[in-house]
Amino acid sequence: MRWFESPSFDFIKMHNIAYVVSGVLVVMSIVAIATMGLNYGIDFRGGKEYVFEFDNPVNVVDIRSELTQPLDGAPEIKLFGSTREILLRTDAEGEVSDVRDIILSTLATMYPDYTVTVQKTDLVGPRFAEDLRQGAMYSIIFALAVVFIYIFIRFKGWYFSAGAIAALAHDVLIVLGIFTIMADFVPFDVSIDQALIAAFLTIVGYSLNDTVVVFDRIRENSIIYKTMNFTDMINKSLNDTLSRTVITSVTTLFVVTVLFIFGGEVLKGFAFALVLGVILGTYSSLFVASALVVEFQKRAMKAKAK
Repeated sequence: MRWFESPSFDFIKMHNIAYVVSGVLVVMSIVAIATMGLNYGIDFRGGKEYVFEFDNPVNVVDIRSELTQPLDGAPEIKLFGSTREILLRTDAEGEVSDVRDIILSTLATMYPDYTVTVQKTDLVGPRFAEDLRQGAMYSIIFALAVVFIYIFIRFKGWYFSAGAIAALAHDVLIVLGIFTIMADFVPFDVSIDQALIAAFLTIVGYSLNDTVVVFDRIRENSIIYKTMNFTDMINKSLNDTLSRTVITSVTTLFVVTVLFIFGGEVLKGFAFALVLGVILGTYSSLFVASALVVEFQKRAMKAKAK
């Protein structure tokens, strides 16, 4: 199936507009992260974790709202296996048992006719949280480094690697910035936890897949059209793969949107990150990665000519 039979869009010509859009989003994200700080979840900042079981279904939104004041901050609450079990994480000060008693007292007031059972109690220490945070950062850096080496070897040009890595970093940074800005406004949890790190790595993989498809077509066209201008070849390659890119993006976006709407509270943040990642990954493959390849290739040719 093809949605575009003979597209002839000049993507490279629009790169200045794309640079402005991307520049604004990246600067906005950096400023937000620098001024507001990353919104770490309990996984990465330490705290207490409890699993409660009820004899009837409960509403996690109502529980979070009622516990915000007694715990001096909104706890992370997710359904845990069924509508009768919740996973609650909080960084409230005090002993594990004292915080548990506060939670149980509030739950008893909310649901006087329910029986509440404590299934699990855990303490996530600061050192363990620090180790998790470092591991998450290293995993993303390692993924980007492997991608750089892979593309450099496969396409035999540092400008391909640089363009791809810049596009991937662009996608992850903007998603981080959006999550930081929206932390106090959205009705679902957008804190940075292990699930969100998994979403970032998924975004890297998705965006890279789109970019590699375009780069493969550039390599094929460079063999077929040996006298074609490099910029024109980039445009032709983008147009050749446009139908595949759009169809893949739309179908993937449909799936992750359904996951966001119907996946439940526990998957909201993860699915929302994927929605943003699919949109940004498609945009960066078409307007950022390839445009940067053209810029870097021109500089490489100038440096070689000197």
